[in-house]
Formats: sequence, structure tokens, C-alpha cells
Amino acid sequence: MNLAKISANGQITVPVEVRRQLGLKSGDKLLFLQKQNGEIIVSNASATAIRKAQAAFQGVAEEMGINSEEDIQELVNEVRYGRKV
Repeated sequence: MNLAKISANGQITVPVEVRRQLGLKSGDKLLFLQKQNGEIIVSNASATAIRKAQAAFQGVAEEMGINSEEDIQELVNEVRYGRKV
């Protein structure tokens, strides 16, 4: 168990073990989520956003017929130049 003390300004220092587990570095933001049972979960806001984006995009490449890096480059060229290069 790790404890953190709250300063008079409401600031806390996240224990090093917790920072390592969450992959936090200076300047990162923490996300506080309250579950229905009242429990509070703390997570790395950037990592949470990436996981949500990954879940939202899961399967989209296959639906679009993108199966390789070459397919991605062709799509980029179409968007960038308006045609296949």
C-alpha cells in the first residue's frame, strides 16, 4: 500500500512505485474515475485516451481493406495528392 499526503493547496506527491506502475512522467495528467460503488480509480489520462481510441478503431483497417504498410502509404498518398502515386 502506498500513501500520499495532501498539501494545504490540495496537491499530492504520487509515490514512485505508483508512478512506475502507471507509466507517469513529469507533466502527465491523472484521470480520477468514480465507480458506481463509490470506489475511485486513478489512471494515466494519456494511456486511457489511447486505449479508448484503439478500441474505437479496432477492425476499421480490415473493413477498409488495409492489410499492410503499403496499403497505408497508398491511402496517405490519395489523401495528400488526390491520387495514387
